[in-house]
Amino acid sequence: MDTKEKNNEKPFLILASKSPRRRYLLKQAGLSFSVIPSDFDENSVPATHPDNYVKVLAESKAMDISNKYPESWVIGADTVVVIGGQILGKPSSLSDAREMLKSLSGQTHLVLTGYCICCKVKNRFFSETIKTEVLFKNLTDEEVEWYIHTKEPFDKAGAYAIQGLGTFLVKSVNGSYTNVVGLPVCEVLEILIKEGVMSFESNHRINNFFREQF
Repeated sequence: MDTKEKNNEKPFLILASKSPRRRYLLKQAGLSFSVIPSDFDENSVPATHPDNYVKVLAESKAMDISNKYPESWVIGADTVVVIGGQILGKPSSLSDAREMLKSLSGQTHLVLTGYCICCKVKNRFFSETIKTEVLFKNLTDEEVEWYIHTKEPFDKAGAYAIQGLGTFLVKSVNGSYTNVVGLPVCEVLEILIKEGVMSFESNHRINNFFREQF
């Protein structure tokens, strides 16, 4: 699968996120796109129900960039970890990361990713929240201390990266793996294909992507 930019000055497809994990997932799926992170103020959105919260954040980020590039297709996303009804964002300190990991130890939590795909001039707008259940192993204090001192947890929702060193924390995953990484690839690609943003001119990249992930 492939997309071609129609105009170098007006990107055909934009990822409105600076997340290297989302960029990796889209590249592995064979997409050509520009990265233009949104500077939308996330603190302006009240942390209400987690399902709606991540979707509103994704919509707000996508629309922020779509208003600046109305002819482009824009992808926005936001991910949170939820346990016991509490939203866990990115840890702000060692103690914050430690507390998050201990709360997840031996428990099943939810990873929620809201995504939004839109094109302003075409008046096309799609958004949804995807949920994945993740079960952590029982963590020892030594494991927690080792992991937080790798510094990996500090730009990750819930203080861990399933695709990184944090893979040892995870006992099982029920649902979309890529959703836990930061973007539900299956759902995103389905919309891009349906809207003609992608085509099946060449499918070897998508095949390679799924072989690498699974």
